[in-house]
Amino acid sequence: MSAPYPPSWYAASAAPLPEQPVLEGAVEADVCILGAGYTGLTAALELAEAGYSVVVVEAQRVGWGASGRNGGQAIVGYGCEQETLERLLGPDEARLLFDYSREAMDRLRGRIARHGIECDWRDGHAHVPIKPRQERALRAGIIEMAGRYDYPLEWWDRARLRQELASDRYLGAMYDSASGHLHPLEYCLGLARAALAAGVRIYEQSPVVELVHGAKPVLRTARGQATGEFAVLAGNAWLRGIAPELESRVMPVGTYIAATAPLGEEAARALIRNDMAVADVNWALDYFRLSRDHRLLFGGRASYSSYPPPNLCGVMRRRIRKVFPQLADVPIDYLWGGYVDISLNRAPHWGRMGNNVYYAQGFSGHGVATTGLAGRLVAEAIAGQSRRLDVFAKIPHAPFPGGRLLRMPLLVAAMAWYRLRDALW
Repeated sequence: MSAPYPPSWYAASAAPLPEQPVLEGAVEADVCILGAGYTGLTAALELAEAGYSVVVVEAQRVGWGASGRNGGQAIVGYGCEQETLERLLGPDEARLLFDYSREAMDRLRGRIARHGIECDWRDGHAHVPIKPRQERALRAGIIEMAGRYDYPLEWWDRARLRQELASDRYLGAMYDSASGHLHPLEYCLGLARAALAAGVRIYEQSPVVELVHGAKPVLRTARGQATGEFAVLAGNAWLRGIAPELESRVMPVGTYIAATAPLGEEAARALIRNDMAVADVNWALDYFRLSRDHRLLFGGRASYSSYPPPNLCGVMRRRIRKVFPQLADVPIDYLWGGYVDISLNRAPHWGRMGNNVYYAQGFSGHGVATTGLAGRLVAEAIAGQSRRLDVFAKIPHAPFPGGRLLRMPLLVAAMAWYRLRDALW
């Protein structure tokens, strides 16, 4: 019997996937993939449909990491601003990457439809400002995205937002009808079912302890090994010693989500009438949406140390009350967290090590749609068409300063400054 998923509303409400076998002995395939989250499973599905034999090796259960615990918000773009990509790559390739992110959203919807994945997809996402400087930045961003990226966004003033959102906390909204939200674990399990049906072999409860480079890379576990012509590292925040040169360029960051008790359909719809997802634009942001059983799912309170915040339940209740004072007496039924991986510049870190080991990481809290893009581009590169992945590989990525011992304390100190800025400016 395998270890259970960490307790969450997602785990409690998802239709379970039958347990997959532990990797024992030696197996071979054209491609061996570490990690059964969105990136690894999308790459596996794309490769299997192209005729490759594929093995996926997962340390826990399918979707056990960020793919099964995240906020569920699927947003066009990346974890960094477009101006960061312009600075790093120039305007033409920054525009190309943005267009790829639009493709990622289209393919996400298409994958859900084609494979019949029941994951509660809902259209619509709003970024909401709390302070005037944030409102000015969002308004300028709408003009920028329309003029330079041909991407239409709507500005809602406070009165228009109040028609959809029962909160007085925000000054308006930048509304994106092309983005949306879903049940993250059900989406991941749906990808796994599609991959299994396409012939992918998935091994669970099989932590990889070593990557052996060579003409045929090997993923070794305590009880077996998988050998392929190619390997894909899709462990993100959970690589844990497998590839130190990659791990130094991402940092695991804890993020937390609360699910209230069911509010009832009428009360839930009164909170968010159009069922959109919402996120503020603070550095330490809040994000929230409704569940299919009419709970409020409310996330935030990121932790940049390896420990959850003290009195996390009390912290989350206070944050919910700031947005929705009318929920002051509603209990929290579920509270969970997990790690996402951030890069130093918040840009995606995708590419290749040598000739036959591919990786994708650094989704920086923006991975629900872009992980699928990463999986597809890795599959394209393995099939001999690396042009699109090569654009991402051009993005320079520095390691986090401080080395293994000091990089986390330095990040905690930096994040304290950003939280102070959110509060005072």
